[in-house]
Amino acid sequence: MTLPFEDTLVGYPSGETENSTTVLHCERLPDGRLAVLLERSCVHPVDAGWPDQGADRAVLRVAGAELPVLDCVVGATDGATLHLGREIPVGKGTEGWAFVVVHLLAGDAVIAEGDQAEAVVDPGHRRRISSGHTGCHLASLALNRALADRWKKDTRPDGLGHPDFDGVAIDVSLIGENGSTDTYRLGKSLRRKGFVTDGFVDGLAAVEAQVNASLAEWMATGASVRIDRDGDRLTDRRYWGLELPGHTVRIPCGGTHPSSLSELGSARVELSTADVDGTTVLTMATFVG
Repeated sequence: MTLPFEDTLVGYPSGETENSTTVLHCERLPDGRLAVLLERSCVHPVDAGWPDQGADRAVLRVAGAELPVLDCVVGATDGATLHLGREIPVGKGTEGWAFVVVHLLAGDAVIAEGDQAEAVVDPGHRRRISSGHTGCHLASLALNRALADRWKKDTRPDGLGHPDFDGVAIDVSLIGENGSTDTYRLGKSLRRKGFVTDGFVDGLAAVEAQVNASLAEWMATGASVRIDRDGDRLTDRRYWGLELPGHTVRIPCGGTHPSSLSELGSARVELSTADVDGTTVLTMATFVG
């Protein structure tokens, strides 16, 4: 079977949850699962470089059969070998490589190269995950705003012009249904960049209140949300856009999102800290709906 030489066409950035397509490649993996590549896919895959948003729940419909997608990940191929996730040996955009959406099916799934297939995503799960992802971005902007006066050195600004604490200090970000969990390390590296940690823990309740006040302010606008993209291929650059009154915010993002803040209903955060091997770690749990 011949592996594709072009990046997968993807429909999930525009909100697509169903699409008809052609099966380009099927390959049995060492663990027994079947890796399936489609010409076009609406199924959001897990990205190896920044796996904050998980895979969509989905099925492939082929010849009247419904085949559950057990997992969906980003892969890459040089035309000879398919590499999955963290096994990908090159960066996106490397000449001679195609980056592809890999649908992982049960080993006994009946599907073959050249078959016509329909990819179908669970719309309810997509909606809840998308809300969680927009809530995560919104909370990061609100946190940056609340911590803006804790910088004694210039640092890169976020989409609203505040010092980008989230971008500089983020350790792990996990998107869930109607929420997210982000952790930040307040260690020596961050202090060298100019962030003042003195009194941070004692003032945490005030920071949380400021973040939630910003969220309430922005949610009341019902601002529109969009995904801007340079093209329809998997590796084309994409951006989360938010139209707040007087401000347009753009954040690089490969995930899925609702079309407006009004779809979230409400948004709030809970902040907590812990000492991990002598370093203060901040956790921000975001809840929407």
